[in-house]
Amino acid sequence: MGLPPNPLPEMTVTSRPLADVAVYGLQRRKGDRIGRPWVVRWHVDGRQRSRSFRARVEAERYRTGLLVAQQAGEVFDPATGEPETWAPQPADTPLHEWARTWLAEQWDEWAPRTRVSQVEALVRFVPLAVRLGAPEPPVELRAHLKAWLRPGGPVVDAAAAEWLDSWVLPLGLLSRPVLARVDQALGRRDDGGPLAPATAGRLRKIARACTRRAVDLAILPVDPWPPPPRGRAHRKSARTKRAVAIRRLPDPETMVRIIEAIPNRQPASLTYRAMTAVAYYAGLRPSEVVALRAGSLDLPSSDWGRIHVTEAEVAADEPGEPKTGAREVPIPPQLVAILREWVGERSLSGDDFLFRTRQGNPPSPSNWWRALRRATDLAGAPPMRIYDCRHAAATTWLRAGVPLGEVAKRMGHSVETLVSTYVGALDTDEALANERITAALT
Repeated sequence: MGLPPNPLPEMTVTSRPLADVAVYGLQRRKGDRIGRPWVVRWHVDGRQRSRSFRARVEAERYRTGLLVAQQAGEVFDPATGEPETWAPQPADTPLHEWARTWLAEQWDEWAPRTRVSQVEALVRFVPLAVRLGAPEPPVELRAHLKAWLRPGGPVVDAAAAEWLDSWVLPLGLLSRPVLARVDQALGRRDDGGPLAPATAGRLRKIARACTRRAVDLAILPVDPWPPPPRGRAHRKSARTKRAVAIRRLPDPETMVRIIEAIPNRQPASLTYRAMTAVAYYAGLRPSEVVALRAGSLDLPSSDWGRIHVTEAEVAADEPGEPKTGAREVPIPPQLVAILREWVGERSLSGDDFLFRTRQGNPPSPSNWWRALRRATDLAGAPPMRIYDCRHAAATTWLRAGVPLGEVAKRMGHSVETLVSTYVGALDTDEALANERITAALT
């Protein structure tokens, strides 16, 4: 909702009764924490309306516009309380407002994980399509967008909402040069380094779908962000799942050093140590680790235990079904000892989540990654992602000679997916196979 145009110098009074619309004087609210102290109040057909502003000049301009429309006898929209002539044209809709509308249009049809993926992509996309000279966005901008873009989402940060209203481009100004710059920025991390090709491709695909919907509805006359050439798209769709780079994964001895290097003076570091141990020794996905409950563990006093994987975090503090369904994973005595100590010290039971912050929230993935990065540096190991703990588990099992079917069951994969993903870990099978064939022949 933007400010009205500058008032016209001449006003013509029509037959509309002035009693239907009443515009009151400016009001100023006092208080140090009030970000928008200047309030314009008016009523339309007996219904009270108000809008607040940071500066007096903005409030006076808005109030004058209402008075001009009232004296001119304009029709006021009962939904917004403003003159109907102030309604923005479709192409004037800011990108962040359009992104929210686009999400709401398909929200009910998407699975929870798809919703999370779509929101994450738009949280990165929207702040890139801004006017020239835009200042640095507020620190809380991404947290605000992550909550507000969802249908019915609240305004988390007033400064972030004002930044979006002031600097994000409307749909009609999304030209090819602007989107070429956005396309390039979507392929970079916050620190300027390149994103993984698959991640960058997913972000671009969702951003393109959002703008292309405006073309489908004739809000934009042409697609300002055409799809990639057909050859590239076809090659991508025909490509099989990429194999994991086995050589950069740590061996079991290195993983033990990394896990033991995680604890430091920060109390939360103990949480990240236990979470990393679960991800490695049990081969769980990070989303499954965060959603574990005390009741899903079988922890005998000795020997192997078991984890019943029945939940995974699909959104912030929103558990759902694991990506490949529920499964049971045997866990070695090393992990049993860690979890017995963890559960016992915190008196967890039943539906209690294993890993939560002091505020009761799920641990932050970024904090977990930072703890893991510090530990790899201390252990003298190459940098690794959180998900690499799961990859390291699979390669450890495969190199130990565990049958493919058993590894696939523990990982929640099919055998075909397991082989195509971890084919590098099977290279050492040749020597073992030769020994067994030689024994059989002699």
